[in-house]
Amino acid sequence: MTDLITPGARPIQHRTAELSRCGRYRYRLTREWDDARPPATFVMLNPSTADADEDDPTVRRCMGFARQLGCGSLVVVNLYAWRATNPADLPADEGLRTGPDNDGWLSQSALDALDSEGPLIAAWGTRAAPRRVADVLSLPGMGRMTALAVTRAGHPGHPLYLPNGLRPMPWRPVGGVL
Repeated sequence: MTDLITPGARPIQHRTAELSRCGRYRYRLTREWDDARPPATFVMLNPSTADADEDDPTVRRCMGFARQLGCGSLVVVNLYAWRATNPADLPADEGLRTGPDNDGWLSQSALDALDSEGPLIAAWGTRAAPRRVADVLSLPGMGRMTALAVTRAGHPGHPLYLPNGLRPMPWRPVGGVL
């Protein structure tokens, strides 16, 4: 998969990553290249090791989709804030993998997307616990969720595995909760 970053694209001007003191949790990651345009906010499953300095393939892919959508920045938040490259490495305990401050970051990021009129994109793939999805969708600001693609089972597609050229479409879980 290509990362959709085109030659001549504006360089990243500002990079942030909101981490817990222990570094175990990443609550929000941002990349900005044009502050005159709205952000694209992606709600993913869990963060990898990407931080304020380093990108990973998923972050690069999301930046490409954000640029393609005409956005000026990328915001990434996650259903679970526990940092793990492989979702199978997430702790079994729901509270431990979610993180103590995660819901506040999720809600604030969704409200920021609403205020800026930028897209709020569900992008966590097929591994989210239905109860967690329901909890996140009930947070302030999460009511206008979109997805770039939807699986046969109704899950929002993960950007790393999606083709170029997709546009966000309204998304709600099948039957209210997966």
